[in-house]
Amino acid sequence: MRVWRVERPGPVASGPMRWTTAPRPDPGAGELLVRVLACGVCRTDLHVAEGDLPVHRPGVTPGHEVVAEVVGTGDGARGFTIGDRVGIAWLRHTCGRCRFCLRGAENLCPDSRYTGWDADGGYAEFATVPGDFALPLPSGYRDEELAPLLCAGIIGYHALLCAALPAGGALGIYGFGGSAHLTAQVALARGARVHVMTRGAAARELATGLGASSVQGAADSPPEPLDAAILFAPAGELVPVALEALDAGATLAVAGIHLSDIPPLNYQRHLFRERALRSVTSNTRDQAREFLAEAERHRLSVTTHRYPLDGADRALADLAEGRFDGAAVLVP
Repeated sequence: MRVWRVERPGPVASGPMRWTTAPRPDPGAGELLVRVLACGVCRTDLHVAEGDLPVHRPGVTPGHEVVAEVVGTGDGARGFTIGDRVGIAWLRHTCGRCRFCLRGAENLCPDSRYTGWDADGGYAEFATVPGDFALPLPSGYRDEELAPLLCAGIIGYHALLCAALPAGGALGIYGFGGSAHLTAQVALARGARVHVMTRGAAARELATGLGASSVQGAADSPPEPLDAAILFAPAGELVPVALEALDAGATLAVAGIHLSDIPPLNYQRHLFRERALRSVTSNTRDQAREFLAEAERHRLSVTTHRYPLDGADRALADLAEGRFDGAAVLVP
């Protein structure tokens, strides 16, 4: 099969990935073998390729927003059969025994492992996934529309929960890419007023078209105090900006796995009156299923830009430079 490997992590312009040939993987015990139908291009893939995240598996194949068809099963695989369409997301393994798993917070499991970082992902023609971590897919979407739901949508939903947006409240969104444009729609469907702060003209146009109450520059002030905010841009300098825009008792959730350094915070300006700063770490499978069920009930508008599988390096470069709105999707 044809596959991408991260061989020399570094700036995307330096060509850290190689397009090569590899044997088709065999599913292990409890695993599904799948044929990749579409794979979203996530900013986390960029962090893996550029070395912002430490190497967990040398020569790893990125990609964790995978829409696929089951073509084989390993011993003991359950939940899906050959011919089923499934989703593969970031979270790939948890121990099921630690204090976090037992209290329903498996995303904090110290033995957690991830698709496209600890194990090969979907920048390939075939992949494997543990059957217990494969996800059912909502109907009514094309394959390339489903792909961004499997990380951008899921982690945005988790971030929205972490931000504790009150009913009918004002949500601030900083950065407006693949995850943010889906999260905004979930918040709008729940009756929130959404204020978007972002730098790109195309992203601002998309936010306006989706129904944002206001759209302005990344460091601009929203027109009202925010009851909750989510930072999607990997820009630590926006943390104090967003905190200062919060109303009393509000929370800023930082949705990225990687963030540039945060400048010093002033307690009175940024945190006093019970404003909170919270990081977001992956999601649980239950949250993934909740979001995908909500996407089935309320049709989301998914903005995608299609790339051939052999164009993954170009898609990552375009993502790094902010050349598209919405999400890029690789289609073999």
